Amino acid sequence: MPTRDHAATTTAAAEVASLREEVKQLKQAVTSHADVDQAIGVICAVGQLTPDQAWEVLVEVSQHTNTKVRSVADRLVEWTCDGSLPPDIDVALKASMARQTPCDEAD
Repeated sequence: MPTRDHAATTTAAAEVASLREEVKQLKQAVTSHADVDQAIGVICAVGQLTPDQAWEVLVEVSQHTNTKVRSVADRLVEWTCDGSLPPDIDVALKASMARQTPCDEAD
């Protein structure tokens, strides 16, 4: 029969494991959020769009390519260095940006 100390140790170990998993997920969320913010900046600069418009473009590209927003954001950030995008993302990005009114023309 397990002792109270054994039960407490088992409970503590389960709590530690749960907290470690939560920290891991939070770190991933922070990284993903930073990537998405950077991708929004890329779209703003390239398309002369507002951040809200850039977010719409990012979501639209994600939906039209059946790719997670985080993954599209990663590719857009990498695009600034390597100059290449997967063809489906490239086509969807150009089409989505073309549907937006650049902020310098919005007045």
